[in-house]
Formats: sequence, structure tokens, C-alpha cells
Amino acid sequence: MLQQHIRQLTDKAIEALNMGTMEMVNLRQAVLTPDFILIGLLEQQDSMVMKLLTTYYPEDKALPRKILDRLFEAQESEPKHEDQQIQNIELAEETNLLFEIALEEAKKLGDRYISSGSLFLALLDQRVGRTAEILSEFGLKYNKISEDLAIMRGGITINEKNAEGKLDALSQYTTDLTDMARRGELDPVIGREEEIDRVIQILSRRKKNNPVLIGEPGVGKTVIVDGLAQKIVKAEVPNSLLNKRVKVLEMSELIAGAKMRGEFEERMKAVKDEITSAHGGIILFIDELHTIVSIGAGAGGVDASNMLKAALAKGQLQCIGATTLEDYKKNIEEDKALARRFQPILVKEPSVDQAVLMIQGLKGKYEKHHSIQYQEGAIEAAVKLSEKHIYDRALPDKAVDLLDEAGAKKHLALIYVPPEIQQLEKEKNEVLKIQKEAFDKQDFQSVAQRRQEVLEIDKKLLVEKEKWRQGLKQVDHSVTVEDIANVVATWTGIPVNKIRETESDKLLHMEDNLHKRVIGQDHAIIALSNAIRRNRAGLKDSHRPIGSFLFLGPTGVGKTELAKALAEFLLDDENRLIRLDMSEYMEKHSVSKLIGSPPGYVGYDEGGQLTEKVRRHPYSVILLDELEKAHPDVFNILLQLLDDGRLTDSHGRVTSFKNAIIIGTSNIGTESITKGKTKGIGFAATDDPARDYNQVRTLVLNEVQKIFKPEFINRLDDLIVFHKLAPEQVRKIAELMLDNLGKRLQENKITLKISKKVKDRLAKEGFSEMYGARPLRRLIEEKIENAISMKIINGELSQGETIAVDLVKGEFSFKKTS
Repeated sequence: MLQQHIRQLTDKAIEALNMGTMEMVNLRQAVLTPDFILIGLLEQQDSMVMKLLTTYYPEDKALPRKILDRLFEAQESEPKHEDQQIQNIELAEETNLLFEIALEEAKKLGDRYISSGSLFLALLDQRVGRTAEILSEFGLKYNKISEDLAIMRGGITINEKNAEGKLDALSQYTTDLTDMARRGELDPVIGREEEIDRVIQILSRRKKNNPVLIGEPGVGKTVIVDGLAQKIVKAEVPNSLLNKRVKVLEMSELIAGAKMRGEFEERMKAVKDEITSAHGGIILFIDELHTIVSIGAGAGGVDASNMLKAALAKGQLQCIGATTLEDYKKNIEEDKALARRFQPILVKEPSVDQAVLMIQGLKGKYEKHHSIQYQEGAIEAAVKLSEKHIYDRALPDKAVDLLDEAGAKKHLALIYVPPEIQQLEKEKNEVLKIQKEAFDKQDFQSVAQRRQEVLEIDKKLLVEKEKWRQGLKQVDHSVTVEDIANVVATWTGIPVNKIRETESDKLLHMEDNLHKRVIGQDHAIIALSNAIRRNRAGLKDSHRPIGSFLFLGPTGVGKTELAKALAEFLLDDENRLIRLDMSEYMEKHSVSKLIGSPPGYVGYDEGGQLTEKVRRHPYSVILLDELEKAHPDVFNILLQLLDDGRLTDSHGRVTSFKNAIIIGTSNIGTESITKGKTKGIGFAATDDPARDYNQVRTLVLNEVQKIFKPEFINRLDDLIVFHKLAPEQVRKIAELMLDNLGKRLQENKITLKISKKVKDRLAKEGFSEMYGARPLRRLIEEKIENAISMKIINGELSQGETIAVDLVKGEFSFKKTS
């Protein structure tokens, strides 16, 4: 009779039956009851039953052990068989009934063989007697277990004796997102309804119903799939998707330990076969989809993508992929057969307002985790500050990370043990150590003294801990805008005061800030400041760049320096200046340098020098140096940039310039400024500097119109003319350069003192009407920096000392002072 039952069992069920029979023999029992079959199922660590109990009853991890203990306890009251060696195994009536009920359960599930899961369901039937009662004691009910088992199997049927072993592949190499959504383990998804609906639409197609989410890292591709799983659980999807399960393929688990050739392919095939046997009940999600193209291809193997192509083409497998645009083009599009199986969905980075709404939905989870509260304005600050200062990552991911770290920092500050308590604990440990040594020496008098000392320390500890607890009640548990700014400062190295300074405060004092680095050029700075303020006040087209200017004037008067000062002022970092030397773009083919080489040409994968930099750093100041030297075709590209605030690169990606400031520099009209064609040029011959400036500007514009086309000039916000430097301005520039030298020396703890005579001499000798202030920098390097560097190298000047520079008999003198 037993052999007849065994023929109906899967290999895993037979294994459990054998383990139960061994326990029966060990307990000297001759009758195989349902108790022993349950013991076998629970002792089989990788069985479907054990996975069911550990997955769906995580609150009681010891549940299987408790049931086993109860079963063994019940067996203690059973009479033992007299013979040590049991020859024949009898089946209890309940056991025969158990197999009949299990066969019925298997048929309900559409199985040809009785699996361990079907056996467990039969054990819950009250007709099998005591075993069902024991399971009932632990709150295990047929209806709940039946439902959970169906969920775990995902519609897969068992039509082979070894099929249950294959079920392990799906549970081992995938994670069930719908199950996580049902248990409330997924974060809420806000603001991605359009993308989720598009995914549902593609999944509902008859053919090519495999969406692939394409977007930059951190924009929320994976979250969209989480949102789909949540909608399935809430029954907010069409009937065709209602009972489907979303499973994430864990590629790292699939590869781990696959050393032998063909082992990875076996695992991949097992996963594919299991999903196929679910008859459309499972949707496979592959994050980082591009990795399947190369995984498994080594040593003559077949890569994962080729194993999935046939199933995707036949519609046996439904898949959602996620990858970056770059990886999609490089890996997926290259394989045309694979690419045509998928329907791409572009996931764009959310706007600031959308990101704020998205993170509002996550706020509660992070507050609960860190035991803090986020103040009103903290989330908006995290989004805006991350958008402005963290430019190598995408929203909302970078803003979420900001909030997470700020919450962790606040929580750690609250739970950090005060130094007074730490000191007392240290003293207590030292006394206990001395007490133990005294005890080992049998010095009981010392032991008693040390015990008294420990009691005294404990009293102090109680007082200090109570003070700490009372103090915590008074401490603010909320994360503020300042906390967010501190984290940004830690990440970027930008001073907190610059991060926290409001833009309105900065813009009101824009001229003063720029004058700290650029001496003179009042008309240029005022014109630039007014244009920036107009944009920030919302009086400008939001699709165009923040500002576009052409700086005109002689060399060495501060055109480039003003661009650097503007980058530091607006973006808190001079390095955010993107500088392109337009003399490198004199050839017709130079346009490809800006937006990237066409397909098939060298450098296609690298992207454009301009578009790539702006795509990675949207908030930038772009300096186009010596603009007049560029090829006319370059100006055609710039026309689109200045008018629409966007460029399309060779990969078809649109780069937005709406958060950039475009500055071109040119020496056109220099002769009009330096020599002067009318009286008053130089701003010294008349009493009306404004009129003089307008005269010079008119002359320069006449020259500019001969070089640049009207449509280019018309698209610029302003043409700003820089005048030549006056002697008093050159002296201020000399002081500024020397101050910078002093700061660099101060980093080495060396103090620099410069006499007035030295400053006057440098300003006089370093100024050139033709070359502006550039010779001044070279003169300071030659006369001051070279001499000081030699003294440092020779050991004549060291840290903590002061070096005074003066003029003695017309020569530069260097003297150490205390």
C-alpha cells in the first residue's frame, strides 16, 4: 500500500516521508501516523512547507521548532515497540486517509503528483485526527495556508516528480514584489502614475508586451515597478493583470557559486521554465537589464539574453526591464533581436515641485526609522539644495539621501551617551577589574571595599542617566533646514553660510560681491547684475538660458575673471565654470566636438564636450573664449542654444541650458577702446563717464556687427564693453593679487607683509595698456613668489615665521620679522 502512495509523490515529498519514517523507527514505533509525516516535512530545511512557514509567519521564527517539540511530546505517551529492529511498517488509517486527501489537494492545484505542500494542506484536515489538532493549536488554519501556498507557487503546476525541486529556483533567485506590497514593506509611490499606467498598457498588449524603463540613475525606475506591484495588490489594474505576481530577478544570487561550465545556464533555465509553467502568472522584473547581455557568455557559455529571447518572442515569458539610457544604447540596442522584444519607456527626472510631492509621501517612513520629525520646509530645502549643489546625481534620489543622512545625524546626536556617563562607566569597569584581581588573591577586605565603590558609582550613574533622560525631553527632535544645509556642506565642501544664504540676499548685493574679485568695470558689472536679477524676478522666458552676454574689451581687463567671479557668486564654486576655447573650433567639423560625433565616427560614445558637461552640471556658467574665432557653423548651433535653451546631441538626447549662463568673450573693437577715435575715450577727458561709455560702446558695436550676424547679436541679452584700466585700479588689482598670495602662504603658517612702496612699484611696472593686468601677475611671480619659494626650499623660511617685503635702494628686499 505504501509503495502505491509513493508512486504518486514528488521526490521532495518522498524525501520528507523517508525522514519521518526514520524518526518513527528511532522512537521505536511500528505504525506510520500523520505525526511522523509532519515531522519529516518540518525537518526538511529546504521544503516548501518550511519556506511557507518562515515567509508568511516571520513574527515567530521558532514556529517550526515549536511544532516539532509538541509532536515529540505527543509521541512520549505512545507505547514503544518491543523489538529493537522493526521489520514491517504499518500505515495508520489516518495516514491512508491523509494520502487520499493530499491527492485531492494536488488535483485542485492542477498537479499530477502530490507535493509536500499538498501533504501539508491534507495534514490540516480535521479527518486526519491529532496532527490537525496540534497544527490548530499554533493558529495554522486550512484557508490561510491554502491561500499562502497558492501565492507562493504563483500558479505553477507540478507535472513531474522532480518539479518541486525546480520551484526552489524561483524562490531562491527571485524576490516577490507583490508579496512585499501585500505585507506593506514597499514605500509609497507618488507622482509616477503616468509611467505606471504606461507600463500597464504595454503589459496588456498581445505581443511585444515587455516594457523597459530607461532613465538616469536615481530618477525612480525601480519605484515604478514597486508602484505596479502595489496596484496589483489593491486590484487597481485590468483583469488581465489582476492575479499576476511581479518577481525581481536577483542576478547576483543567480551568478553566485556558479563555477562549473553550464551551471549558470542550468539555473537560468530553471527560472525560465518555472515562469513559463506559471502560464503568464508571473511578470519578471530585471533591474540593470543590460547585465543580461554579457552574463554567462564566458568560457563558451550562452549569455542570459539569448536564453530569454525565445521565451520573450513566443510570449511565454513577460518581462519588465530597467536600465540607463547609456547602457540601453550600448548593450540592448546593439542586439536588435533583443531590443525589438521590448517597448522603451523614458523615465525623466522629476521637477523640483514633483520631487517635493514624491518625498512628502516617504517622509513618515524616514521619521519612524530615525525617531525624528522633519520640519516644514526641510523637504523643500533638501530638494532645492540637492538640485543646486549636487549635480552628478538625479532627483528624487539625491534629495532622499540628504533627508536620510540628516535624520541619521540628528538621531545619533540624540542617543549619543554624554561624556560624564562614559567616564563613570569607565571608572566602574576599572573598579570591577581591581575587584576581580583582589578576589583571585583571596583579599576579601579589598573586595568589600571595591563593592562599596561600585555602589557609589552606580548611584552617580543613576543621577547622570536621569539628567540625560530629562535633557532629551527638552531637546528638539526635528530636522531643520539648517541640518539639511550642514549635510550638503559635508558632501560638497561648500561653506554652510553660502548654502544658507538666500538668493534674494545675494542678488541684492551682487555688485558688491563681484567687485571683491573684479576691480573697476562698473558698467559691465551693473549691466550683468541687472540682467541676472531680471531673470530671477521671473521677467524672462523660462525656456531660455538665465542670461547670455558678449564681453568685449582689451585683453587683461577682467572679462574672464568676471565670468569666474559670477560662477563663484551664483553657484558657490568657481569650478562650475565650463570654459571652451573657441580657437579650437575654427574648422567646419568642429561642431561635432560640441554635440558629439555622428554614429560611426571616432568619439561617438564620448558625447559632446559642451552637451555632456551641461547635462552633468545643469547649473553652470559657460565661457566661450575668443568667440569670434569659431567657425560660422558653430554660431548656427549657438543660435538654437540661445533661443530655445536646448541642444540635441549626436545620441538624440536633449540637453537643457535653461539653468546656464552663456558668456562669450571677444577682443573685437579693442583698437576703439585703447587708442580712441573720439575725445573722451578712456573715461578721463570729460565729466560724464556714462556718455563716454556709450560713445565707446557705439564704436565697438559697429565693429561687432561686421563680424557677427544680426540674428546672433539679436539673441544675446546684452553686449557688455570693458574699458581699459586706470592706474588706481591697477594698484587695487595688485593688492588683490598680493592678498591671494598671503592667503596661500598662511596655509603654510607663514605671514606675508608688503610695504606700500612695493605695491606702488608693482602697480607701475606691471601695467600695460596693450596687455592690461596680465603682466602684473607675471611680475609678482617673478619678483615676489620666486624669491619666497627659494627661501622656503632652502629652509631660510619656515612655519610660524613672518616675511616682510620692502624696497631698499630700488631693489626688492626680503626680511624675516618676529
